[in-house]
Amino acid sequence: MTQKIRIHLADDHQVLIDGLTNLLQTVNNFEVVGSSLDGTTVYDDVIMDNADILILDISMPKKDGIETLKEFSKKEFPCKVIILSSYDDLKLIKEVMKLGAKGYLTKKCAGENIIEAIEAVYQNQEYFCDAVREKIFNRFTHNNPKFNKDLYVMNPILSAREIEITILISLEYSSKEISEELFISMNTVETHRKNIMKKLQIKSTIGLVKYALKNNLINP
Repeated sequence: MTQKIRIHLADDHQVLIDGLTNLLQTVNNFEVVGSSLDGTTVYDDVIMDNADILILDISMPKKDGIETLKEFSKKEFPCKVIILSSYDDLKLIKEVMKLGAKGYLTKKCAGENIIEAIEAVYQNQEYFCDAVREKIFNRFTHNNPKFNKDLYVMNPILSAREIEITILISLEYSSKEISEELFISMNTVETHRKNIMKKLQIKSTIGLVKYALKNNLINP
């Protein structure tokens, strides 16, 4: 029997908690084990529920998501945290990721992306919903003359994130720069690099650049 992923929901709107619970209960290996309506009890609630994943609203009453993350950081994280927010402000996203969150979803895309987010974060990957990921990437590349701003890629081999990593490596950004600017760990960057090279059956960065040029991911 597959071990269930135990999920705790923290949001000040019961209707949202109920909606997410109904959605997540459709996944066989998910179990919603509890919920919190304000930030003051989240830490203790998560420990009591033995949760693997916390979905945390950034705008909680009494103690907001930022303060809750700070509490987690001081006391040691009892589980992995995915932030749920009405906002896609990059400064806010950078702050919560620095505080230890592993994923970020806007409420607009939660219904579409939350299942994928939970599965990714449970497997120790960082996760951003598509709109947030694209916003982060575009901020990083918009002033680079070699970036093909007319890029629209449906790639049968690489995922959207792998395409972004391929572009950034081809534009000669270091793993450290990619890590810092995309708000992901160095380990995640290197894992993506290895997976890309394996999928494309290439052995060097030069091969990666050739692929990027051939597929119009970057300009010559």
